[in-house]
Amino acid sequence: MDDLDLHREQILRHVGPIITGRFAGFLTSYTREVRIGQPLLMAVFLTSGVFHMLGAMLRMKASRRSFKELKKGPEFLVTPVRLRDDLGQTYEVEMHGQLPQSALRRGDLVQVTTAPQRDATLPVRLVRVVNLTTMQPLTPRIPTMWSHLGPALLLQAVFGVIVVAVLLAVLFS
Repeated sequence: MDDLDLHREQILRHVGPIITGRFAGFLTSYTREVRIGQPLLMAVFLTSGVFHMLGAMLRMKASRRSFKELKKGPEFLVTPVRLRDDLGQTYEVEMHGQLPQSALRRGDLVQVTTAPQRDATLPVRLVRVVNLTTMQPLTPRIPTMWSHLGPALLLQAVFGVIVVAVLLAVLFS
């Protein structure tokens, strides 16, 4: 055992949903991909395809993203956050998304609401933080499957469902 191991700070995993302590700082950020459910993505892609076929027959121009591109999913920023409680213990949580840089300063008293992640090996996820020094509530925002697909594709899918429903109603009436 060398001297470095004796002075290494122990990082704890918090089990409760709320941590109150001092903001110790952000660590290096990285990106992680949001998983997208294949059946739902396939349904949206196929129903929007009906709209595109109708648009092609009417010679309308519409942009279309590939299934492979949609399947990849959006990426979001993951930033490890360190907090120190009154006893001097250090906790690490993951923040998904972004906060304004001026929202937290080293030493600010914060109350963090956390949630466990699907992967138990990862630290808990920061859901909400209240900066008790400035009394400012903060919530990081991350992209969702719906924001990744975009309003245009979702609208095309709705029109595609309507076209298929009308065609089925005509065929079976």
